Amino acid sequence: MKTKNYYGLMAMAIAMMTAGCTQEADEVMNQEQGEVVTTFAVTGDFEMSLRPMTRGELTADGKAMTDLWVLDYKDGALVQQLHQTSGDEDFGSPTLALSLGQHHIYFVCSRGTEPTLSTDAHSITWATTSDTFYKDYSANVTSGSTANRSVTLDRVVTKLGITIADAIPTGTTYVEITPATWYYGIDYLTGEATAAQTSGTRTINIPESRIGKTGTNLNIFGLSSATEWTTDVTVTACDGDDNVIGTATITGAPFKANRATTYSGSLFSAGGGFAMTLTDSWDDDYLGSW
Repeated sequence: MKTKNYYGLMAMAIAMMTAGCTQEADEVMNQEQGEVVTTFAVTGDFEMSLRPMTRGELTADGKAMTDLWVLDYKDGALVQQLHQTSGDEDFGSPTLALSLGQHHIYFVCSRGTEPTLSTDAHSITWATTSDTFYKDYSANVTSGSTANRSVTLDRVVTKLGITIADAIPTGTTYVEITPATWYYGIDYLTGEATAAQTSGTRTINIPESRIGKTGTNLNIFGLSSATEWTTDVTVTACDGDDNVIGTATITGAPFKANRATTYSGSLFSAGGGFAMTLTDSWDDDYLGSW
């Protein structure tokens, strides 16, 4: 019995030594290749949690983010890229093998729909924009660099909120929100808004449960720079036959990244108008009326 224990312990010791040698060999190989395998913990104005099967989840304002792009540039050239979706087990914790030297690593996290990445135009555009976060992360990678880094992303969208103060009349099917100018993309090298549209309309269906109710809230997101800019907005309510049953126009509504601009007022009442407010969940609110 003692003999069996002796040989068993010897086997375990050899296995541990072999594992240690393998780990050391991997580290030597990484050093010879001039790479440091690095895992990033993505943080920001959202929450990270684990779903069943250990999949990561990023949520902002209670809504799950769907896409994360990581684009690694060295000496001004794209050397590698990674696109994670919410179904990936390591969503929100991307791992890259970084070569030694100075890098700019661009992170974009969003829940917009139908994203299109163009590395030629260094941009990402969406068919429908939604909450989006961004970071230009500078990293000097050396042989002694840490294998774990935390990167904080900043919100790069604005939000337009429309609160219809009067009761939604019977027959109302949808509301169209049409900004004169709205941005649907981001230049990931600069973080600036791109892909401006001058006739883009967002259609929001009105559920039957809102008929006869006051205080209906409607929201749309758009990419934005940190510098305030203005645009006109038209709000139109229609019935099932596409007849206009209520309309209002906002002139010179101001927007900037990480700030919500909210207008409230009557859409169906004669002589009604919208007054503007800003929500404090992002930056300070902006209030307005028409």
